[in-house]
Amino acid sequence: MPVGEIIAIGTELLLGEIQDTNTAFIARTLRDAGIDLYRAMLVGDNSDRIARAINEALDRADIVITTGGLGPTVDDPTRLAAAKAFSTDLVYHPELWDQIQVRFQRFHRQATNNNQRQAYIPNGAIAIENQVGTAPAFYMQDGKGILVCLPGVPREMEHLLKKSVMPLLSTIYNLKGIIKAYVIHTAGVGESQVDEWIGDLETQANPTVGLLAHPGQVDIRVTAKAASENEADALISEMVAKISERVGSAIFGSNHETLVQVVTNGLKARDWSLAVFETGFGQAIVQPLDSAGVSVSQWVSLQYGCNPEDLRRMVEESHNQKTADVILGAAYYPGNEQQDIHLVLSTPNGMYTADRSYGGPPLAGPAWGVQTALDFIRRKLL
Repeated sequence: MPVGEIIAIGTELLLGEIQDTNTAFIARTLRDAGIDLYRAMLVGDNSDRIARAINEALDRADIVITTGGLGPTVDDPTRLAAAKAFSTDLVYHPELWDQIQVRFQRFHRQATNNNQRQAYIPNGAIAIENQVGTAPAFYMQDGKGILVCLPGVPREMEHLLKKSVMPLLSTIYNLKGIIKAYVIHTAGVGESQVDEWIGDLETQANPTVGLLAHPGQVDIRVTAKAASENEADALISEMVAKISERVGSAIFGSNHETLVQVVTNGLKARDWSLAVFETGFGQAIVQPLDSAGVSVSQWVSLQYGCNPEDLRRMVEESHNQKTADVILGAAYYPGNEQQDIHLVLSTPNGMYTADRSYGGPPLAGPAWGVQTALDFIRRKLL
């Protein structure tokens, strides 16, 4: 399988003014085509630095894709950088200028003189017509590999990558394989615990297994390389079965499933209503459930710092009054070094309590608390 690298170009990316979404889209597209991606980088609008980055990437990879820097302004340096990387000059292409002017005419606008810069591409480069924008893309090849330069506007880049670049790469590299990923979601356990359970599986070569921690959730990613999707699915299925056997009830879903969806489906399946007594959350627990269609019969915001005894008493009183089928009491106690949560849950099957602590970043504490409370409900619905 060929190896790829991505270079996202733009000083605005390095300054944090805009978010680089192009790299993620390209990475997923290359993955689905069976192309290994080893590196991705951000480079500012400097032609010398971009040229060095291109040469370094071509020393390591077969395919290098850049995004950005193909506009009409002085600070759009990718064309010049590509020419420098290949030790050549920029060459004017009248047919590209004609394409640019036609594009402007479709929008009832007049191309300005600086747009003519976009008709210059490196000598030896092959233009890729941009049918959804004004910046022509192009690619260049040498003995080391292929350089593809795409515009930075996301919708333009996505269109050109799918419609023009991937068919080109498929022809050059006879792409037939696939890299497929499957994500298992867990809650109620920490990353170190999950690693303790499946650490030996994380050393496997194919499929690979990796962990990604979020506040209140740990994802297990299984990635398989194969000649076909069916073969990849078989590899993934075997590994998922091993993981499920070890991780058990900590798993709440996979891929695009969320904890809110799982809890919602559990309550709806039983036709159970929900009441919530909480402090420290605002409506962060209730709102997503309510939006998903859960019947929230009562929501009570308690005085900040409500103690566990009072919380349990109110849940018990609500249970006796049959306010709802499921009654959650949740108290979040933020701290500088540790955040604590006290949970009380009444269901038709019984009364449950739990205390949990979180030592992560304080700003992530509320999100952890919500996930912890939702997972507490989920586990009692099993």
